[in-house]
Amino acid sequence: MYFKGLLIGVSIFLLTGLFHPLVVKAEYYLGKRKLKMIFGFISAISITVSLFADLLLSIFLGCLGFSCFWAVFEADKQEKRRIERKQI
Repeated sequence: MYFKGLLIGVSIFLLTGLFHPLVVKAEYYLGKRKLKMIFGFISAISITVSLFADLLLSIFLGCLGFSCFWAVFEADKQEKRRIERKQI
């Protein structure tokens, strides 16, 4: 039996589930600018290292890198949602 596909699916599922609350907390505690810098740096490093890593590690690092890249764009939306909640 081959478990690589299952391992990849579980890791992507966990990364997706982890990043939404992580972005919310990071934006609240760090602010949008620091969040973008930190996640942008992690994204660049992860994607670069994934080019030279082994198959499973490469897939995981690529997913991590693009999840961090998504967090950079999600920071703006999260800030708007936080401001809207305060106004209500």
